[in-house]
Amino acid sequence: MNIVGISAFYHDSSAALIRDGEIVSAASEERFTRIKHDSDFPKNSLRYVVEDAGFTIDDIDAIVFYDKPFLKLERLFETYAAFAPSGVISFLRAMPVLIKEKLFLRERIYRELAELGLKKDIDILFSEHHLSHAASAFFPSPFKEAAILTIDGVGEYATTTIGVGEENRLGLLKELHFPHSLGLLYSAFTYYTGFKVNSGEYKLMGLAPYGEPRFYDLIMNEVVDVKEDGSLRLNMKYFGFATSLTMTNSRFERLFGAPARRPESPITQHYMDIAASIQKVTEDGMLRLADSAYKLTRKENLVLSGGVALNCVANGRILRE
Repeated sequence: MNIVGISAFYHDSSAALIRDGEIVSAASEERFTRIKHDSDFPKNSLRYVVEDAGFTIDDIDAIVFYDKPFLKLERLFETYAAFAPSGVISFLRAMPVLIKEKLFLRERIYRELAELGLKKDIDILFSEHHLSHAASAFFPSPFKEAAILTIDGVGEYATTTIGVGEENRLGLLKELHFPHSLGLLYSAFTYYTGFKVNSGEYKLMGLAPYGEPRFYDLIMNEVVDVKEDGSLRLNMKYFGFATSLTMTNSRFERLFGAPARRPESPITQHYMDIAASIQKVTEDGMLRLADSAYKLTRKENLVLSGGVALNCVANGRILRE
């Protein structure tokens, strides 16, 4: 059976062809368009993986999209309702576009496939976001069984999950839900230090060694409550991401004693120390989550997935400690 998995309409669109459970070919759309983090439908990637395998588009048996758009739309409605009346203007501006994108996603995919030459009906399936992450980490791994720790900004509802993989099966055992998210916390500090969200997080990680974590206690006492098991709760009065287009707000700036850094402006010691502080918070949180994953699954092997798992410095601490 030939299955194509696609990621699109958020960031880093891509496609992968799986034949009878084996990865045959995979590609990222930005490699073809030269648009960094290209989020459009990955038509070039899809065409490439099919041709690279020696197939035609009609040889595809099914398409699997990386998350469930209806659940994501539901979460967005619930979020705006929970924070109302804050965010009403943002809601009114965003909803027409979101409804068009989420409600008619299947039709959009069919239309894109037809433009690539598809002449038959095929199944279009939707996987939960964190299951997609978990599968991408566990199934290509060398392990027959492992604990699976997924940490990102947010999927449909989940922001952190602990799962288990055994042979060709996997499942999620524990979830942390939006808006409480280690990934969104890190992205908020990415925004505050003047880097682009969903792109410049690696710059924040790279800036951390130049500073001292002098804001660590302030973050842990005031901004986020990290429990011993790694679960956390954000103090939402400091964040704007739930209802606006900004990650942080004026309270956040007052708390840390300086405004958000303008992109491309000089980086002062203040922002270096901020970077060091949030990096330490993130590492400590990931260590607690890794410990919880072992306690919950009793598996000796651990696989990591999600955007936060790209933090190689934190991964190194997990490996060492």
